[in-house]
Amino acid sequence: MKRRELMLAAVAGLVGTATGLQAQDLPTMDVWKDPNCGCCKDWIAYLERDGFRVRLHDTGNTAMRQRLGMPMKYASCHTALIGGYVIEGHVNAREIRRLLKEKPAALGLSVPGMPVGSPGMDGPEYGGRQDPYDVVLVQKDGSSRVYQSYFRS
Repeated sequence: MKRRELMLAAVAGLVGTATGLQAQDLPTMDVWKDPNCGCCKDWIAYLERDGFRVRLHDTGNTAMRQRLGMPMKYASCHTALIGGYVIEGHVNAREIRRLLKEKPAALGLSVPGMPVGSPGMDGPEYGGRQDPYDVVLVQKDGSSRVYQSYFRS
């Protein structure tokens, strides 16, 4: 292994230890997206670098979002399912790991819309811009609360 690969593997191990979930402990994530969406591909690549196994469905996500019960007000460009939880939009890997560890009685997580600076929306074409956004925990009744805020003072 090259030095860089060893360092990345070590960092991934530390991240897994910090959240209590190693990559091998993570269930496979199913992701539904439009086949032409570049930011969705970037989000999936980000998750895979973090140790997630992803099964991709290039069929669009609107029907699956509705089927899984995620309210439209939390909609984004891709919908995922992992460990019985719905993940809508550009949710950070850290919050997905936290969700799987804490196992709250909830529908899942969402980053509504497509905020610049969120994973998959952070490429060079955005010039380093980072808009503030919230990862919200969506309850089964459709209500929500902030699970984690990013780039807010």
